[in-house]
Amino acid sequence: MGGYRDLPQARKSQCGTKHVEDLLVLSLDASSTLAVSTKIRLPLLYGRVAFFYFYPPTKSNRFMIYAFKGFIPVVHESAFVHPQAAVTGNVIIGKDVYIGPGAAIRGDWGGIVIEDGCNVQENCTIHMFPGVTVRLEENAHIGHGAIIHGAHIGRNCMVGMNSVIMDNAVIGAASIIGALTFVKAKAEIPPRSLVVGNPGKIIKKVTDEMLAWKTKGTQLYQTLPGDCHTSLQPTEPLREISADRPQQEALYATWEAIKRDRN
Repeated sequence: MGGYRDLPQARKSQCGTKHVEDLLVLSLDASSTLAVSTKIRLPLLYGRVAFFYFYPPTKSNRFMIYAFKGFIPVVHESAFVHPQAAVTGNVIIGKDVYIGPGAAIRGDWGGIVIEDGCNVQENCTIHMFPGVTVRLEENAHIGHGAIIHGAHIGRNCMVGMNSVIMDNAVIGAASIIGALTFVKAKAEIPPRSLVVGNPGKIIKKVTDEMLAWKTKGTQLYQTLPGDCHTSLQPTEPLREISADRPQQEALYATWEAIKRDRN
């Protein structure tokens, strides 16, 4: 991986690396922002050039899953935790769960239970105050960028993108929390409530049609772990669009599209 660049021969020999493929060389300047893999061992700086040694990619270091004070996360074999998601400590992840890249699931001060069929999408955070257990009941659906802090999410709920659910809040089964909603601490949301706003307010009951739409979306996410296990892999990008590039299926429609088609 990588190679030497703009480095005198004498300094190349100082590196002492026998295998060039294990070496990544990056040129640095004052405006550079450096983002590198978690497999970094130690940077060695020579002037404006940085060498980063990488651990070989083993099963144990491909994923950011960490033991903490004797607690080791439990992840069902059918679940998929993206290598760029961080799972720490007292965390239990059930069957067919999808954890997206950028998610931070911190069971350091308390417990986190993510039951079967849930999804925790990209850049979500799940955490708590000390001594609290966060529970996502079966088929809970946590949208991109949402924060669950010390709360309880009921069965088949949806928490919309960039929403915040605060400590000791309880979201009743089959409720839908709209995007960008703030649910205050200790709030108790009855089952099948539609909640929006800051602070979050119940505006109506979740209809059968809305719940069916939500459930179908969650079922789609429940197929994603298997797809990721079988087909997700690092690759080099193409430099142009190939003539035989496949078409993607329209597997799901937005709620607005469904309402429009219905009318």
